[in-house]
Amino acid sequence: MSSDFIKILGGTVHDPANGIDGEVRDLWLAGGKVVAAPTDPSVQAVRVIDARGLVVMPGGVDMHCHIVGSKVNTARIMCPERSREAAPVARTATTRSGTMGSVPSSFATGYRYAGLGYTTAFDAAIAPLAARHAHLELADTPCVDRGFYTLVGNNHYVMRSIQKGEPEKLKSFIAWLLGAAGAYATKLVNPGGVELWKQGRDGNARDLDTTVDGFGVTPGQIIGSVARAVDELRLPHPVHVHCNNLGLPGNWTTTLETMKRLDGHRGHLTHIQFHSYAGGDGDEDTFGSKVAPLAEYVNAHPNLTVDVGQVVFGRTMSMTADGPVGHYLSRLQGSKWYSSDIEQEAGCGIVPIEYKNTSAVHAWQWAIGLEWYLMVDDPWRVTMSTDHPNGGSFLAYPQIIRLLMDRTFRQNVFQALPAPVREKSALKDLDREYTLNEIAIITRAGPARMLGLKDKGHLGVGADADITIYAPASDAETMFQMPRHVIKAGRLLVEDGEIREPLMGKTLHVAPDYDREVEADIQAWFEDSYSIRWRNYPVDLKAQTEAEVVA
Repeated sequence: MSSDFIKILGGTVHDPANGIDGEVRDLWLAGGKVVAAPTDPSVQAVRVIDARGLVVMPGGVDMHCHIVGSKVNTARIMCPERSREAAPVARTATTRSGTMGSVPSSFATGYRYAGLGYTTAFDAAIAPLAARHAHLELADTPCVDRGFYTLVGNNHYVMRSIQKGEPEKLKSFIAWLLGAAGAYATKLVNPGGVELWKQGRDGNARDLDTTVDGFGVTPGQIIGSVARAVDELRLPHPVHVHCNNLGLPGNWTTTLETMKRLDGHRGHLTHIQFHSYAGGDGDEDTFGSKVAPLAEYVNAHPNLTVDVGQVVFGRTMSMTADGPVGHYLSRLQGSKWYSSDIEQEAGCGIVPIEYKNTSAVHAWQWAIGLEWYLMVDDPWRVTMSTDHPNGGSFLAYPQIIRLLMDRTFRQNVFQALPAPVREKSALKDLDREYTLNEIAIITRAGPARMLGLKDKGHLGVGADADITIYAPASDAETMFQMPRHVIKAGRLLVEDGEIREPLMGKTLHVAPDYDREVEADIQAWFEDSYSIRWRNYPVDLKAQTEAEVVA
């Protein structure tokens, strides 16, 4: 029907997944998808969006953030005053109200993502026990398709299966767990280390061969075994790895060893900035960057991808499934701290934090993040993230884009940092500037490819009609802060900075096949170990009409 068609007229299109770099062309949309231009000349579009002189890109994809679940609610409770640090989202005829601050409320989160041109976001760390709550909050987050990764790196059944040498049982359990939680991917957080912490030991194991008491396995074995299981299950996204020893001086050696322990299997190393530090042995003067050798290894191994976890100066919240890190930060800063023990599965640590450009450590963290963007050769293998809110808010993405595209601006900020960073950081010699097409890769096409989302991150026929239209500006930060139009599933969400329709997106998850006979063993272990009943554990996604199985 002609009334189904929307035409985007004459935009300058950046669609790197299809080899389009700044070509002026029309796009046609129908049924929530990008479609071929109609061949019948009598067919007219019900709406024409004039994009002449404007930049057209796929909708943004944030593959690593923390936006739902018990952790974000705890963070809001810990620092209620921060909700008043920025103007709240006002209620209008089309939107509901919401608070901002370090951890925006669910409605504000969806509106603000859309306001930046993002149409897909994944929460990076949900314990299976908390999955039901997380799904309820995802369903309350408008304007984006969404999903989450579920924690398996300290799961007792996972470690028991590895210790017993039962790879098939491990694979079946992971598949069952993903389906039960309604999750999209597997997440390792300080594998083995969180369990050591919960047992009263140092959770920051200095090597990957430390044995986890009671299970007879090591972090290295967990990393290799889960990566192999994920690949054999043919999941769309590889194992998502938060390495051991996050934030500690000298942790770069653990990160390099983690890459090697993947043994050629696919692996995505997340918030890599926090895992790239020189130094150690209590000598603060040796703290610095080890991006160069790590990036060299990534460049040489195509099985690896990373997101950065860029630090942004200012106040924010640290929230992580890495309980030992939360405790470490609380002692370092003398601030309040929250920690939880999630039975059989994970832990959690939450600490308010402020990154200061006058702090040499914080300045190093800022510089190290930018070094990663500039030292990974292939933009398809590095992705935009602040590990929201850990390194800073996702609202800082336009500022980071400007830092990448404008060397002069980057150097001006760099020159205001403490002398040790200015003298020693490789950033002073990195002249690379990202192009618009490369920005489209690291914010859209790249993360969609890393996630195995075949219908997102591009504008070819059959793609989801998730599209952002920007007005060019000499200042990239201004350009990316306020899109002219944002289209989601073929419907206009944002026009000239205002939400026109608070469309609720889809929940994306996987439901891989597995050997059903393993369920008897899982149930016996579950009923013996957990405080809830087996039948109450899985999430019923059939009740969510917007849920979509990806694989």
